[in-house]
Amino acid sequence: MTDVILSSDRTAPADSDRAGSVEEPLWDVIELLFFAYRDFVSDPDEALARFGFGRAHHRVLHFVNRNPGMKVADLLEILKITKQSLGRVLKQLVDQGYVVQKEGENDRRQRLLYATSKGEALAMRLAALQTARIARALAELGPGTHDAARRFLTALLDPEGRDEVLRLIARAERSRRAGA
Repeated sequence: MTDVILSSDRTAPADSDRAGSVEEPLWDVIELLFFAYRDFVSDPDEALARFGFGRAHHRVLHFVNRNPGMKVADLLEILKITKQSLGRVLKQLVDQGYVVQKEGENDRRQRLLYATSKGEALAMRLAALQTARIARALAELGPGTHDAARRFLTALLDPEGRDEVLRLIARAERSRRAGA
């Protein structure tokens, strides 16, 4: 690999000076986010490749596992993908026994998604790989960094959708605790 120099060769202004400033891109943070994402998904990518799955399969399985009974329409909104893209990935997950679709109780047109035990096991295996990476990073940084990381990532979200994302995360966590 060629040497990559992160763009931190300039004197960085104080964080308060950067707030709202767009004079110069924050190359170091931008590049670190790209590299962190690459490495964050690398372990699951490797595990998924053995099944002929990719990142789209991972995202679908993650959200279906975290939100049992999720409507297909809600999944489309979360993932911001086309119905056609989801259809292909979902078909593979259903055909191979990782996800099941059921009719809605009150509205038979609704398609509700559930991870099978096989799907849950794979989702948990992938989450364990990513949890290990996150835990290692947080341990390197010391106490209090989990909350700081949550605040930073939350602040990166578009303000218009932030509350909905936080509700989705809280609902999934309540569901997990109720099922435990």
